[in-house]
Amino acid sequence: MNAEPSAGWVDGREHVLPVRIYYEDTDFTGVVYHANYLRYFERGRSDFLRVMGVSHQALLAQNAAFTVTRIEVDYRRAARVDDALLVRTTYDAVKGPRLFIGQRILRGEELIAEAVVQAACIDAAGRARRPPAGLTEAITPYLAAP
Repeated sequence: MNAEPSAGWVDGREHVLPVRIYYEDTDFTGVVYHANYLRYFERGRSDFLRVMGVSHQALLAQNAAFTVTRIEVDYRRAARVDDALLVRTTYDAVKGPRLFIGQRILRGEELIAEAVVQAACIDAAGRARRPPAGLTEAITPYLAAP
């Protein structure tokens, strides 16, 4: 895998991305603003692809991109300024144009937030399309067993 060190690492079939909480991520009480968790989840999904050798630029060159069509987030605990978190991502299944993704954010062993994500592969016109073959080949070894 040709990945940058900042893109995290793979642990089994799960990608792990370290995220440090900065003051800019928090509200006036020092607690992470709820919408920022969506940013951390996005970074986890994108960097997992990067670790697999799939870049967004290469996808665009193949007339392919992703859009999140559904996301369910459960917030369990508050993250605070200076926390060191881990975003853990699994690509669970690919069905037609849809990708099913599970994500968790942890502080040590403590669950901070978790998400169930559905994304769709789309073309430049926004129409659903199957993911390009190279992407499917890259993701397949990490998918959950059927």
